[in-house]
Amino acid sequence: MCELLGMSANVPTDICFSWAGMMNRGGATGPHKDGWGIAFYEGRGIREFRDPAPSYTSEIARFVRNYPIKSETVISHIRQANVGNICLENTHPFIRELHGSYWCYAHNGQLQNFTELPLGQFRPVGTTDSEHAFCWLLQQIAGEVPTTASSAELGAVLHRCCRTLSDYGVFNMLLSNAQTLFVYCSTKLHWITRRAPFGKAQLQDNELTVNFAEHTTPTDVVSVIATEPLTTNETWTALAPGELIAFAAGEVVGRWPATRD
Repeated sequence: MCELLGMSANVPTDICFSWAGMMNRGGATGPHKDGWGIAFYEGRGIREFRDPAPSYTSEIARFVRNYPIKSETVISHIRQANVGNICLENTHPFIRELHGSYWCYAHNGQLQNFTELPLGQFRPVGTTDSEHAFCWLLQQIAGEVPTTASSAELGAVLHRCCRTLSDYGVFNMLLSNAQTLFVYCSTKLHWITRRAPFGKAQLQDNELTVNFAEHTTPTDVVSVIATEPLTTNETWTALAPGELIAFAAGEVVGRWPATRD
């Protein structure tokens, strides 16, 4: 399967350290060699990089690793293809406009009979189950969530829709509208929030250690979400299957457990 990486921070922050570990899983320490993508929100805009080549050998991925792009919300994906050809249009993350904002989405898993999900104004460009589900999800949001809705109101609708998508198979998801990063777990996702006092972290997939105290201020808050923990010396929290968490400015601002009606 694919792997996901997300970040929410209260100040513009680069993700070079986490991406250095993630990109190695795209063909070196992991089998996810069928493309990769990463999107950085900058205000209401998005700076996006995608490549159907393995991230481990991609010159564009190396550029992202070495160039400290600052963002408060990041969504990334490395692909192990199961539905759809290996090509640029099938490479996550996917982006659409809704309610005057860019919505960015990446999915880990495989959905069966996904063409049963009816589509409306949003249509996939590629042939993946992931993009089809994204288009269906946006259609539900457009029909049920007003532009002025709070993140709590949006989260309640998203949670119900994500549980519906989970009925079709494995559906682990990152989704953002620039204001909030929503994280849904069907089978496997982990997260960590870093805040003062900051310490050192050692990557699992790269011989790289960073002392965050040298690169942060006492008021910085950064949450990182990943399919598998990226570091060996930190405590990551596993999401429960069926759980949705909303992050904003690095903090958890909403949580919908699997048992929520």
